[in-house]
Amino acid sequence: MNLQSTDFELFGVPAQFAQDRAALDARWKDLQREAHPDKFAAQGAAAQRVAMQWSVRINEAYRRLKDPLKRASYLCELNGAPINAETNTAMPTDFLMQQMEWREELDEAGTLDQLEALLAQVNKHEREQLLNIGQSIDSAKDFNAAAQQVRSLMFMQRFSSEVDARMDQLGQ
Repeated sequence: MNLQSTDFELFGVPAQFAQDRAALDARWKDLQREAHPDKFAAQGAAAQRVAMQWSVRINEAYRRLKDPLKRASYLCELNGAPINAETNTAMPTDFLMQQMEWREELDEAGTLDQLEALLAQVNKHEREQLLNIGQSIDSAKDFNAAAQQVRSLMFMQRFSSEVDARMDQLGQ
């Protein structure tokens, strides 16, 4: 194992968006067993520190690979299309219009039913965006388009959290 390997190389999986979650989980367990610090107890403190570094690196890679949004961001960055969500806030006009409509619906929603309907609508768009991201990365190899889609999905997930928080307020 090499600490400089990509997450995909470390896990021995193809560098693509589509991943088998069960295979990732199984590989994570195997890697953790191989690198567990207790396994190196007889080799001294230095070997245990290295094993601990490996364990941390394996967990970091696993968190990134198992989460579709983090995996997509990582693939974009590996392929020269960093997300830069803090500085690149440009969005297509139709997406900006959709954001405004959702914001208005959230502001006007006075019942849990209205909020649940809004959340269902946003969740549907999130699922569609994940499909678009997969297509952009795995089929089209268009990482710039995927980066734009990732930024949109990040907004949708933040907005979903806001809707959830509002539902919690109304539910009390």
